Amino acid sequence: MSTLQYWASFPIFTAMKRQSITFQIGGIKTTIALVITIVMIGTTGFYLLTDSSLLDAFYMTVITVTTVGFGEVVELNEWGRLFTALLIISSWLIIGYAAATIYLFVQNGNLQKKIKDYNVKKRIVNLRDHVIVCGYGRNGFQACEELSEHGIEYVIIEKRDNVVEYIREDQDRLFIQGDAASEEVMNLAQIKHARALITALPKDADNMYVVLTAREMNPNIQIISRASEFRSDVKLRRVGADNVIMPDRIGGQRMAKLVAQPDVVEFWEYVLLQRVKDVSLETIICDNTPEDPDKCTLKSLNLREISGGANIVGVKTQEGNFVFNPSPDFSLTCSDMLFVLGSPVQIQALRDILSKQ
Repeated sequence: MSTLQYWASFPIFTAMKRQSITFQIGGIKTTIALVITIVMIGTTGFYLLTDSSLLDAFYMTVITVTTVGFGEVVELNEWGRLFTALLIISSWLIIGYAAATIYLFVQNGNLQKKIKDYNVKKRIVNLRDHVIVCGYGRNGFQACEELSEHGIEYVIIEKRDNVVEYIREDQDRLFIQGDAASEEVMNLAQIKHARALITALPKDADNMYVVLTAREMNPNIQIISRASEFRSDVKLRRVGADNVIMPDRIGGQRMAKLVAQPDVVEFWEYVLLQRVKDVSLETIICDNTPEDPDKCTLKSLNLREISGGANIVGVKTQEGNFVFNPSPDFSLTCSDMLFVLGSPVQIQALRDILSKQ
């Protein structure tokens, strides 16, 4: 058994190990403060009890505390010997505490956690056009999984210790531990450079505070919030949420649809959840359409044939109106958004045609 393990095996230190927060940075700071204190006490004591200079008193303290076995540089009287004995006992207690602190700090992975947290903070500082996910419960987890599927960068804000420990196990997850309604935490998450915020906290009141804070700090950010209680969706929209999702309502509607239209639900699940890799539903913005309106119709552009079979199932116009299953005579304009169903190759071909090169 090593010296560090020996000191860590004492009951007082094993009890400390069972604490929820075991020997964090505060414990190391306490150790440093105790070492400085014992050196100051020793120097003062030798200076007052012996006829020596401050330098000799300091030297005597160092060789006594470290027990290196060097000889005395000044003659000690009875009081000096008693003081030396007490100093040695005190110093060994402090050394034992320091050894156990360092050993348990490393053993419990706290050092590795600090290093990882530091690297995570460095990566978050450089985030741009990312998504902030507040709350890592069932909804927050699913949102992160979906964002990962689409290659979108995100940072998680979570304050529960056990959940943060779970997030920390994944090397690719960026996270901040804290209150999502705090402006300081939002600044750490680079909210001014974020494209969207998803707040999936279990309490509607907490989501409301997050929405208010985020909207004030970044008026242009897209905010999507979860709601549980009836009428909370109206309040969340009123305080600044762009979209409000009610999982209970969606779940109920989905269960009813599975009874009334099971095949339709199954079909859209395969498309939207991308359970099949050769078909997906994507959006494409029309940035490169001809100026002549007659040449901008779906019929004249012949997009389905050129793209190899991609289907345009809907259009969102520049005014924000939706056109479902547009006719061949529908004329496209710049900034129109197409909803396209097809394979990745077909969608990419259509994107090359309609987007700026």
